[in-house]
Amino acid sequence: MKVHLGTDHAGFEFKEVLKAHLESAGHDVVDHGAHEYDALDDYPAFCIAAAQSVVHDQAAGVDALGVVIGGSGNGEQMAANLVKGARTALAWNPEISKLARQHNNAQIVAVGARQHPEDEAIAIVDAFLAEPFSGDGRHERRISIMSKYEEQGQQAL
Repeated sequence: MKVHLGTDHAGFEFKEVLKAHLESAGHDVVDHGAHEYDALDDYPAFCIAAAQSVVHDQAAGVDALGVVIGGSGNGEQMAANLVKGARTALAWNPEISKLARQHNNAQIVAVGARQHPEDEAIAIVDAFLAEPFSGDGRHERRISIMSKYEEQGQQAL
């Protein structure tokens, strides 16, 4: 699977560990930055690039998901969700990570590197990457409602 990564300075060290872990598991990892530790970096650009690449790859039929990492993961999630067609979920344990895939067909998981021990953060990402979307009709319907709103800017009631 192709895995796109984006991070801020607070997640930089974990991103490097995660990248090695994912590559050793056979994933094709694309690092959109940060490429060096810089406490003044502007992480939205890195997270938006990762999300754009996931959406683009999936539209082209490529098996791709993404991970955005920050101190809390909140800002990174917000940045990635600005990309049209992207569904990014902030996960704080493996079960939430699985549910984001099963129920919401999230394509990107946000992780707070300062909120978890390294092994726990890796478990959150591994659970996300391993879990398929359920394809259940009620979940498809709800995702469709969100997609239509994103396209049309109004909710059909």
